[in-house]
Amino acid sequence: MNFDLGDLRAFTAVVDHGGFAAAAGKLNLSQPALSRRVEKLEEALGVKLFERTTRRVELTPVGRHFIHRARHVLNEVEGALVGVQELADRLAGEVTIAAIPSAVRYFLPSVIAAYHRRFPGIRIRIRDVRATEVLTAVAKSDADFGLTYVGTQEPDLEFLAVFDEQFVLACGRAHPLAGRERVTWRELADHDYIAEAPGSANRTLIDLALAKAAIRPKWFCEVQHVPALVNLVEAGLGVGVVPRLSMPIGEHPALASVPIAEPELTRTLGLIRRRARPLAPAAQHFYDLLLESLRNNSPLAAA
Repeated sequence: MNFDLGDLRAFTAVVDHGGFAAAAGKLNLSQPALSRRVEKLEEALGVKLFERTTRRVELTPVGRHFIHRARHVLNEVEGALVGVQELADRLAGEVTIAAIPSAVRYFLPSVIAAYHRRFPGIRIRIRDVRATEVLTAVAKSDADFGLTYVGTQEPDLEFLAVFDEQFVLACGRAHPLAGRERVTWRELADHDYIAEAPGSANRTLIDLALAKAAIRPKWFCEVQHVPALVNLVEAGLGVGVVPRLSMPIGEHPALASVPIAEPELTRTLGLIRRRARPLAPAAQHFYDLLLESLRNNSPLAAA
């Protein structure tokens, strides 16, 4: 049959990204070039793999059957290359990970360094976005997998929980609450409070936890992202409640973290991927390295 691995990759990319335009961008091909590759594969197989209309592209029954075989062939070939050091040194490609910003800072640098030493020819694309955007990126195949703290009930996604992260009070080192062993939410009502805006996952967790509280902090300043909140606290404008890993690594000359209680609040961080669809070997290797790092290194000790 007159087709090659590039034709198979073109076919699977159209399926994964829901159309020719998105797949062409992912593969750095023009849309006509991508179409020619898919047509070449169809001609070699003697079947139609896609039903094309002006609005959508859908797999034919034969295409739905063949996509599993195509992925298996590509994974087998890439897995063989990954397993041979001489070839791994020259292996090219790309792995895309979607991750919340705090996870990028704490967990990815050492894993990226180890992976790059092993596969110097593979490019690593990090999409540092909000938790909800991590889910969307993985669901739409814009990322191979994600590192986030929001689980999901979507049937096509699976979430592997790794550890629970506590929320803490962020305040200046000179603030009256900085030396406390813990602080209650009620006590924050007496201090200038900075909050993350509604719509963020962190704000939703906090609002749910305090839904029945008689006394709760009232914000005087609201921001869209946690880093901005921490920056305002560092500038001495007030206090705020943030996930522990959103605070700077190690001792900071201006910032302090104090456990928050009554109620305590945690979020669960883990890895998210598409269910029942194996990762390509290059992405699987990064996934395994990251999972090992998360399980073997205490994030709270690092913090």
